[in-house]
Amino acid sequence: MMMAWFRALSAADAAKGHKHYNWSDDRGLYFPADFAGPDDGRESRPRYDIIHPITKKPCAKPSTGWRWDEDRTKEALAEKPPRIHFGSDETTIPNRKTYLKEVTEEAAPTVFYKDGRAATLMVEQILGKDAAEVPFPKDSDILADLLGLVADKDAIVLDAFAGSGTTAHSVLTLNQEDNGKRRFVLIEEKEYAGHITAERIRRVIRGVPKAKDEALQNGLGGTFTYVEVGAALRLETLLQGTKLPSYEDLAAYVFYTATGEEFDAQAIKTKTGFIGESARYDVYLFYKPDLEFLKHTALTLDLARKLPQGSGKRRLVFAPTKYVDAIHLEQEKIDFCQLPFEIYKALKPKK
Repeated sequence: MMMAWFRALSAADAAKGHKHYNWSDDRGLYFPADFAGPDDGRESRPRYDIIHPITKKPCAKPSTGWRWDEDRTKEALAEKPPRIHFGSDETTIPNRKTYLKEVTEEAAPTVFYKDGRAATLMVEQILGKDAAEVPFPKDSDILADLLGLVADKDAIVLDAFAGSGTTAHSVLTLNQEDNGKRRFVLIEEKEYAGHITAERIRRVIRGVPKAKDEALQNGLGGTFTYVEVGAALRLETLLQGTKLPSYEDLAAYVFYTATGEEFDAQAIKTKTGFIGESARYDVYLFYKPDLEFLKHTALTLDLARKLPQGSGKRRLVFAPTKYVDAIHLEQEKIDFCQLPFEIYKALKPKK
């Protein structure tokens, strides 16, 4: 009767996820789980006899021996009903019973299978002919399943090779399903990042009328920000031959490398040397792309005392050198940084 009821359920019913629990006894639904010991080459694995309850003959043994020792198996056989599942005769290796009501977690499958063409068709529905620029996209359903196993509802998911944006699509799908607040960070260096990766995310959020999936038609909701990263801030790229970098270029370099924060050129005040405010510092730069200026400029006690108080934070000062001791620097709440050595190397005449 129970099996007939189960077969009558629709394929979409959540209970179908437990279809391998297709046996029952007075304790409840169970499935016959592997009773063999691990294949670790150990000859000492238990290989005792288990007597078949009907034929009264010893059952076939697994080649790797039993998972349990003999005492534990005797206890399992003594329970009512017994926790050992037998075949029709002794030629079948017995199994241990795993009951559905006693299982709160199960190991994830080692293989997720889905026809690869489904992911391609999905991206084509979203992006049209532009989808051809990103062949063999990942499947958003499979990736959502994987993320559901490891990423809690507040997780931040990073994909350093974003491709068509499947990771973002999967995160948005999960959030809609369980009201999660997962966030994603996607990185893509290819030229299609704007019109493929970012555009797919936009359409998935807003909705894709031609999509076959109803949720995708209506849109998954959410927001994201698309930004383009500028050229790398490397001092060697600022030094061309013996030409020194401009004040603005060096200000951007030292501010970002010292604070890790975004540099705003509009904040520069050349009269005072102020180049910006970070979370921790007011930052100052005393520099000109001029050899004589570099030779004769230093942070002195007089200059330190004349620095504007600014926001009241500690002051980070970049200059060619300093003539102030540590005690006075601390009194003025100043941290000093000498200009990068590469600048002085660039000034040396080439042989």
